[in-house]
Amino acid sequence: MSYELTAAQAAERLGVKPATLYAYVSRGVLTRGRAADGRASLFDADEVERLARRGRPRRPAGAVDIIVESRITEITADRLRYRGHDVVELARTRSFEDVAELLWTGELPTGSSTGGWRAPEIALAAGRAAQAALPAGTLPLERFQVIVPALAATDPLRLELDPVAVVAAARTIVAGLVDCLPGAAGPSDGTPIAIRLWSRLCQRRASPALLRALSAALVLLADHELAASTLAARAAASVRADPYAVVATGLGAVGGALHGGSSLGAESMLAAAAGPADVPRVVAELLRRGEKVPGFGHYIYKAGDPRAIALLGMIRHAAPKSAQLAIAEAVLVSVRRKSLPEPNIDFALATLARVAGMTRGAAEAIFAVARVAGWVAHALEAYTTAPIRPRAIYIGPPAANGGA
Repeated sequence: MSYELTAAQAAERLGVKPATLYAYVSRGVLTRGRAADGRASLFDADEVERLARRGRPRRPAGAVDIIVESRITEITADRLRYRGHDVVELARTRSFEDVAELLWTGELPTGSSTGGWRAPEIALAAGRAAQAALPAGTLPLERFQVIVPALAATDPLRLELDPVAVVAAARTIVAGLVDCLPGAAGPSDGTPIAIRLWSRLCQRRASPALLRALSAALVLLADHELAASTLAARAAASVRADPYAVVATGLGAVGGALHGGSSLGAESMLAAAAGPADVPRVVAELLRRGEKVPGFGHYIYKAGDPRAIALLGMIRHAAPKSAQLAIAEAVLVSVRRKSLPEPNIDFALATLARVAGMTRGAAEAIFAVARVAGWVAHALEAYTTAPIRPRAIYIGPPAANGGA
């Protein structure tokens, strides 16, 4: 293809708004190239002309397009990049703190950025007290949802939206989420978030390889463009909600069964199998109840989620003889035997939690801690833009009495 039309030219030829043009790209109707500087989008003239002659494509049933320009994350059919950096490579070579700084500032730190992520003592006291009042057995994600407002209440400058202040608040939020969870209290100052999170989610001592897998999982999950929780967080930020409110908004959406909460379903499925031989029964019972096998398939990565491929590979390397890994492998065999979709990051995350022996709900907690980095990155963009205000198409009953 010869990419020579600008977005404005392509939109004019098709008679659509630029947002609709990018919606065509997201749905695979149009392909997009890049200008030499890597910033501007370009389109193939012949492809645009063919689409113009066919007329506007029909929107798939149930599809909703909300297009937002962003410099944070790029998703293709088989790859994910944060600000131009391949995410799988970042997961193998960089800490979560490094990648969070990349998302927030646009630059990777030249030195280690794992030190200094600590919430003030007054914030930690408030967060710990808030979550301690919850019933025993409360899941980590549910504890997060009371920890964040408690942290916010101790920060009188939380409405300062200067980028430096927002990034400082983000570090406090991540550290507070982790350090306020019940569990073995380890060192905080200068200790990487992955190590601190492990101590809160798992009573076992971390092997270096499994700890590395946890660190990689945090990087792989830090952002995924406008996923539901990110869109909610970004919308909140667009009306100038403070960073704590932005994160609280994201936490409210991330636990949905079709989003980060899918990993909890995958955890439960793996826990239900007594061993590899028991897996067919567990999967069959799910299907008999009319449920989908959790943690499989992705609406973008049709050939396989690159994040899942990378994380599962690290888990296999870290614990090749794990009984829990054997159960996960048996699930993969059962699903592939039926030619069902490939595993996604939720299944890989649940496998990590089970292999490591973490507490129930650890997978979605890892997801949430990681995604704070992305929510704040999108908030930083949204603080400089107009409010996000989608419009609805009314399909209810007509006005009574003819509108009189």
